[in-house]
Amino acid sequence: MHHEAATLEATLRTHAPDVLSCLSELGRQLYFPREGILSQSAEAKAHAHAYNATIGIATSKGLAMHLPLLQHALSAFAPNDVYPYAPPEGKRDVRIAWRDKLYLENPSLRDKQFGLPIVTHALTHGLSIASDLFVDAGDTVVVSEQRWENYDMIFGLRRGAQLATYPLYDDEGHLHVAAFRHALYSARPKGKAIVVLNFPNNPTGYTPYRDEVDALVDTVRAAANDGMRLVVVVDDAYFGLFYDDCSRESIWARLIGLHPRIVPIKVDGATKEHFVWGFRVGFLTVGTGIHEADAVLEQKTLGAIRSSISSASHLSQTALLYALQHPEFAAQCAHNVAELRRRALRVRDVLSDRSFADVWRVYPFNSGYFMCLQLLHVPSERVRAHALHTFGVGTIALGTHDLRVAYSCLEEDTIAHVFSCIASSARALR
Repeated sequence: MHHEAATLEATLRTHAPDVLSCLSELGRQLYFPREGILSQSAEAKAHAHAYNATIGIATSKGLAMHLPLLQHALSAFAPNDVYPYAPPEGKRDVRIAWRDKLYLENPSLRDKQFGLPIVTHALTHGLSIASDLFVDAGDTVVVSEQRWENYDMIFGLRRGAQLATYPLYDDEGHLHVAAFRHALYSARPKGKAIVVLNFPNNPTGYTPYRDEVDALVDTVRAAANDGMRLVVVVDDAYFGLFYDDCSRESIWARLIGLHPRIVPIKVDGATKEHFVWGFRVGFLTVGTGIHEADAVLEQKTLGAIRSSISSASHLSQTALLYALQHPEFAAQCAHNVAELRRRALRVRDVLSDRSFADVWRVYPFNSGYFMCLQLLHVPSERVRAHALHTFGVGTIALGTHDLRVAYSCLEEDTIAHVFSCIASSARALR
């Protein structure tokens, strides 16, 4: 049991033993993380008076980055498009619009068969559904060491899976396909593995290049040929936010129909891609390449939704559909992505300064909201706390030596100062 969950259990045992006795095993294990991103972000909100680069949203001029068209949208909606319950599977028009978007952005989908996207309450819900559908206690979930911390709760704590991790990068800074293969084959005696692929990666902001994607696909195919049953959950939370010539389509598109023993699940959404975090609209799309199998999995997914949230927000789906069909949608999205790209390139430029070589190594990044520093001499939590309380700069400490910086929240002209403050903290503590 996690030590934070054990603390909560001890409190109940002292003050409310009957409540403790009512909890399920899962209920006993659950806890609200006080040492992760949420707690560090809360602390930064209180003390980061200069710059707060902790929260995974994009900001501009002190406001959440948004599509101006949505600011004027609500009064245009008919009451029946706002107030009734949405279907458990989501509004059909928004599902079709999202499917059309998938075809447009992923050329490999041409002539491939997959299910109509199902609306989820954003990506965490979609990942949880995938976990409920496919993960048993003791199953192996293959995921990179540099990962979103919530995977540990979604797959590990809630479902009892064992996480087999691998370093995302090799010594040359490329995707570590050999390490991925080793982690994948560690589950071969069980005959089954769940693979989670998240690109652009949170926290590092890395998307593989075409040759790396080819190698990943070949590795998954080879494992299936060797008899393994594989559920590949593709977390595309930051899809489309690409800033160089990395692979521009989802690896999910390459996996559909690849092998009968491979079940590809795509989890994505408008939250990060289209700057509507609070809408909480995500999608889960199944693509086995077999119509009957996709239909069965859709029914099972709807059962999971009905028995948990019943349905996602109708208003949010209506607003998203309005945006997807608006003639200015693509241009406004492109404007925001271009701004994020300028920030990413500015970060690269600042970090190319060799004066930082004694303080950190920079994990390669080319997409998304974030980048990560590997601190060389001082634990990342100490640097995070020092930068926060000395300079008012908020960052996220991950593991022992990794420090995540969300440049999505930093104006371009502040970036150099932010990294200067982080370096000063690392050197002061050293």
